[in-house]
Amino acid sequence: MAEAPLPAIRSLPSWLLGRAAARGRALVADALAAEGLKMWHHVVLSAVRDLAPVAQADLGRAVSLDPKDVVGILNDLQSAGLVERAPDPRDRRKNAVTLTDDGVRLLARCEKAAREANDELLAPLSAAERERFTELLTRISGTVGVPGGSGGSGKSAVEG
Repeated sequence: MAEAPLPAIRSLPSWLLGRAAARGRALVADALAAEGLKMWHHVVLSAVRDLAPVAQADLGRAVSLDPKDVVGILNDLQSAGLVERAPDPRDRRKNAVTLTDDGVRLLARCEKAAREANDELLAPLSAAERERFTELLTRISGTVGVPGGSGGSGKSAVEG
């Protein structure tokens, strides 16, 4: 039987991680789509929950998004009744973003869906292997010491 093409490339950890990441993103994206959300909408909803009330500019920095992209995502989320923007009581020149009750409920469903997608991704591994794998990914990803990047489940807001 002939060897698969590009065996030297396909045996690299970076290639394997990329393939696993792509599969994880696809599983999570499909799970979120079933709830009517895209990945970045989920990230922003999660960040708003964690940081609220949060100024739009601070939100963008927290999730590493360009301010124009943050505005577009917030427009989508506000139109869907998931977030509210109001003048920031600390600085009336800024808008503070908070979740609505509908946003809280949708975020809870999306987090459950993302966890289930990650469970599907990691199904071939035992519980101990999952924990060790997550610890190793945390170490090589450069997120050790970053909130959400060490200890616990090691899952990010994207969960993918």
